Amino acid sequence: MAETDIQQAIEAVFRIERARFMGGLVRLVRSLDLAEELAQDALVTALAEWPRSGVPDRPGAWLMAAAKRRAIDRLRRQRMLVRKHAEIARDIEQERDTTTEAMEAALDDDYGDELLALVFTACHPLLAAEARAALTLRLVGGLTTAEIARAFLSNEATIAQRIVRAKRTLADAGLRYAVPRGQERHGRLASVLEVLYLIFNEGYAATAGDDLIRPALCAEAARLGRILAGLMPEEPEVFGLLALMELQASRLPARTAADGALVPLPAQNRTRWDRPLISHGLAALDRAEALGGGEGPYALQAALAACHARAASAEATDWSRIAGLYDRLAVAMPSPVVDLNRAIAHSMAFGPPAGLALLAAIEAEGSLRDYAPLPAAKGDFLFRAGRFAEARASFSRAAGLTRNARERAYLEQRAAACCG
Repeated sequence: MAETDIQQAIEAVFRIERARFMGGLVRLVRSLDLAEELAQDALVTALAEWPRSGVPDRPGAWLMAAAKRRAIDRLRRQRMLVRKHAEIARDIEQERDTTTEAMEAALDDDYGDELLALVFTACHPLLAAEARAALTLRLVGGLTTAEIARAFLSNEATIAQRIVRAKRTLADAGLRYAVPRGQERHGRLASVLEVLYLIFNEGYAATAGDDLIRPALCAEAARLGRILAGLMPEEPEVFGLLALMELQASRLPARTAADGALVPLPAQNRTRWDRPLISHGLAALDRAEALGGGEGPYALQAALAACHARAASAEATDWSRIAGLYDRLAVAMPSPVVDLNRAIAHSMAFGPPAGLALLAAIEAEGSLRDYAPLPAAKGDFLFRAGRFAEARASFSRAAGLTRNARERAYLEQRAAACCG
């Protein structure tokens, strides 16, 4: 095997194992920065040794052992006197001579709680949503600062500062790296799910830039969702979110044309939808509903996506059921954006006048005044109602509000298509 192939194989193994032993390192050294440094040191050691010795049978245990040895050396060299560090050093020293097999067993025993603690820490509600997303992608996803910057169309310095500030905020708060229990767990879980869906949505409908979608970001969010579902098998909303992401991601191959232009849902070639992802999404939705979570916000949104996934064609879509689901979602998760989507569903089920009546109330409320999908939806309702001049004005306004180049081009085309 060529040297570059060996290096790529090692880096792939490291990425698979990284989140697993990062959780253990954070618990051990009680510092996100130090845990990251030790994880990176372990990778450097693996890149030096594995080409000669081969990838070990238990790479996670090997990496953890390497990180622990590095921690011992660092603690000894710095001669730390703070009691906390002394306790950490003693804990590590006691495990220094543990066999690889025993280390792997110990990792397996604590794997769930340690990784969950890492996820809940990265997604702590003390942090702004953008900081939570960046920290989660860095610590749990293992993405580099450059990769995160590219994903969010930002520069590396901004993302690096965001991550540093997030770590400092958590450290200053004196948080325990532990899985929340009781009532706190429910609120903290909502923060975790919000972050995963924020990451997914930025990939599914990019808010800015030249590309409409970024499939890699969707895939990373779904991967993290599967990890979370494996760690929390009795949480219905975890499965609701996983179902939603997988069902929406199934449309990605048909969502853009060969030149990158937007293909709206009714015009998509459904034979290009990813059928295995649909099957996985429907199974996750069944699990959420079986756990009694059918009325949860993510499960309801997944049920909406399932209506499209089950329809053989756009014409076969059950819009009456979709409108009813949006009525329920508006109760479970009231928001102006849900109201807008509800108006779209009602316009499809009961005609453009029904949608325009609901839009009037949203416009009067004012919170979506500069939100491009609102005039875009109004343009569609007016177009289908035969009010073309008004439709043209609405599509033009929407094109002026969006920051995504592909979406802007699509809206300009819709405006140009209006006649009369």
